[in-house]
Amino acid sequence: MSPDVRISNTGRWTLAGVVVVLALVFAIWPRGGDESGTRDHSDLTTGASGTTAVERAPGDTDEALAAPRAAAGLQQCPTPAPGAVAAGPLAGIELGCLADGSRVDVGAALAGKPALVNLWAYWCGPCAKELPALDDYARRAGGAVTVLTAHEDPKEGNALAALTEYGVHLPGVQDGAGRIATAVGAPKVLPVSVLIRADGSVAAVLPQPFDSADEIAAAVSEHLGVAT
Repeated sequence: MSPDVRISNTGRWTLAGVVVVLALVFAIWPRGGDESGTRDHSDLTTGASGTTAVERAPGDTDEALAAPRAAAGLQQCPTPAPGAVAAGPLAGIELGCLADGSRVDVGAALAGKPALVNLWAYWCGPCAKELPALDDYARRAGGAVTVLTAHEDPKEGNALAALTEYGVHLPGVQDGAGRIATAVGAPKVLPVSVLIRADGSVAAVLPQPFDSADEIAAAVSEHLGVAT
């Protein structure tokens, strides 16, 4: 074998080694971190770099959020149906209600009635388009299906400002640590709609944006068997 051939082979092995190293670096690189609104329908940043996730940012105290809450005018969080018992993966998950900061056991609040829990964040472009459609659907569904939003970023004040801008008044909870997403096994993308049966079990986890109330109604009919 000539020296030229040996050098050529060595070069190929070196190139292959570089490719492997680059692939490993890409695989472990923290995802997210840009809050410019360009992370639409992409990986969540909460805890993505190994930091401890928090429900809401330290500066978002009840006092600091009083005015944004008043401006948003959100509906109060749901309450359990009479005699209903919390069950399923959301039972025992206690979060703050966006409307007033009160603590809500999500599983208990949704017990006894079919529900749609929408996971979103203030920086998510598809969420901004979907939330008004979800608001329309909630009015259309009336009491047949409980609709609850869950804000998946610690900055609760930004969530309230976004909802005020969108003109959306749906009830919601603050879940910057992503506890609901973890409980139902949702992928790390936004938006996600989680369809919950009356018994608390999960009927479907839908990691997709909806464009209209009709699309949402079709998904609810398919997975929950509820015509709205």
